[in-house]
Amino acid sequence: MKGKNPIITSIYTADPSAHVWQDGKIYIYASHDMDPPRGCDLMDRYHVFSSDDMVNWVDEGEILRSDDVPWGRPEGGFMWAPDCAYRNGTYYFYYPHPSGSDWNDTWKIGVATSDKPASGFVDRGYIEGLGGFAMIDPCVFMDDDGRAYMYYGGGGVCHGGELNDDMISVKGEMADMIGLEDFHEAAWTFKRDGVYYLTYADNLHDNNRMRYATSEHPLGPWTYRGIFLEPTGCSTTHGSVAEYKGQWYLFYHNQAISGMGNLRSVCIDELHFDADGAIRTVRQTEEGVRAVQADAAGEKAEKARAFYPADGCGTYGGAAIVAAEQGAFAVVGMAGASSGCEFREVGGGRGGRANLAVRYTTRERLAKVRLFVNGADDSLLNALQAEGGYTSLTVRLEPGAVNSVKLEGGHGDVRIEGLSVEWLD
Repeated sequence: MKGKNPIITSIYTADPSAHVWQDGKIYIYASHDMDPPRGCDLMDRYHVFSSDDMVNWVDEGEILRSDDVPWGRPEGGFMWAPDCAYRNGTYYFYYPHPSGSDWNDTWKIGVATSDKPASGFVDRGYIEGLGGFAMIDPCVFMDDDGRAYMYYGGGGVCHGGELNDDMISVKGEMADMIGLEDFHEAAWTFKRDGVYYLTYADNLHDNNRMRYATSEHPLGPWTYRGIFLEPTGCSTTHGSVAEYKGQWYLFYHNQAISGMGNLRSVCIDELHFDADGAIRTVRQTEEGVRAVQADAAGEKAEKARAFYPADGCGTYGGAAIVAAEQGAFAVVGMAGASSGCEFREVGGGRGGRANLAVRYTTRERLAKVRLFVNGADDSLLNALQAEGGYTSLTVRLEPGAVNSVKLEGGHGDVRIEGLSVEWLD
């Protein structure tokens, strides 16, 4: 079985950082292009995605937003490319965020921690001494000897240095990474066969490529090796490299769904090496990668439950419930501004994270619905009919049948046929 690029279609995601953790799954920590787009300043609400076969990806839910950062820019937004590392039972989530309204001069590298890979993160402040003008895109590399290194940069500057054991402070001084040709941003480091690789985006105007360099030491000096990802059709390029179950992969983004460079989507393709360790040019595909053997699935704590328009659903703003095929009902009239429907008394199981899947039909390629859960805005969701008539997002629900799920239209003609809840916690 093969997947399809882009791999995440419910919301717009970019800047994927991929890691394999102790549970045997691979996780993607991505930035989130908020929709409708206002530009890079509106990026917010980090989500995490996981898989055990490289094809079926689970939205693990939102882990951090600008509202959770007390030291951050008062106006919020500007939650750009993140990364994550694991040490001694703790996951460390690193993200760039400005500390002031004058955003480009006040970048910091924030840190949030959790004892779980995709939930429970709490902001711990920022790394002292890092940041400043255009210094973004943190990457943390854990070497075989247990030492941790951070890389970050922008505006043509790339710095690297060793982290202390606390993972939130730098040992000594950060240093310039010497030997990188045409560095722009998006540093990423990995190790293969004893060789360190540093990949990054270059300065090709309005269509960055990915280049790389190698070294015998995690902090260089680096030997430039060439370009391995040509333009993706998107005005930015940002990627990561990971090995999973014996195969290497490149994680990157394009704008194939939206056609807009500020509404991007994560993709995956295979990464291959020559005998001398050189990275071959990545072949970008629409079909994506093949599934690998999935781990045995554990039992779910509770089963999923479906909710239909006839089950206590209210409508407003011109939307209405009409009879559909085989005795079912559907909500129509969702194309109007502020039109919508609300499912009440939605069960939340024992409370916590739940995958919420909205079932729909539409004839419009880029129609959307806005999701509200218990009054909180959980973002616009893509309604891409080609993806099978449903779109989903992981949200947080209260225990018991006390939850409210509201779907609001005004972003294309969407017909709502119901929703289902799968409790994850």
